[in-house]
Amino acid sequence: MRRLIALVLCFMFPIAAFAAEPSNTYKVTYDGGSLLGAKSGDSATLVLEAKTIRIIAKKDTELVAIPVDSVTEISYGQDVHRRVGAAIGLAVISFGIGALMALSKSKKHYVGLTWADGDKKGGFAMQCDKNDYRGILAAIEGLTGKKAVDSDAMNVKN
Repeated sequence: MRRLIALVLCFMFPIAAFAAEPSNTYKVTYDGGSLLGAKSGDSATLVLEAKTIRIIAKKDTELVAIPVDSVTEISYGQDVHRRVGAAIGLAVISFGIGALMALSKSKKHYVGLTWADGDKKGGFAMQCDKNDYRGILAAIEGLTGKKAVDSDAMNVKN
């Protein structure tokens, strides 16, 4: 019986190891743009390949396949805000902990792409995990040969 279990585990472990997602896929949240079939807040998967950048929706439907050479701009930005709601909730329990929580900040990282492929033009913004956004930016910059623009550094006057 032990040999049978050991044999089954020997076959199951490599299968499980190779079934993992490739390293060129990232979980992102669609934040807005020109992608049909997606709305803000939807979970998606960003797939970076040698010739295309693809966005796949939660139900394995491809939202867009962007040729790498048609990317016109890569942008990066972040949203920093204080955790006021959580601080108020904690202040009910302990005023000291609530005050400390009010001093903490939360960051959200956004990466945007715009492209023009003949008649097809578009763009979108996606929210990336704090551990992935640097890798996503570096990978897209490497594929396209374009440098990302920091949208926080740009001065926009209304």
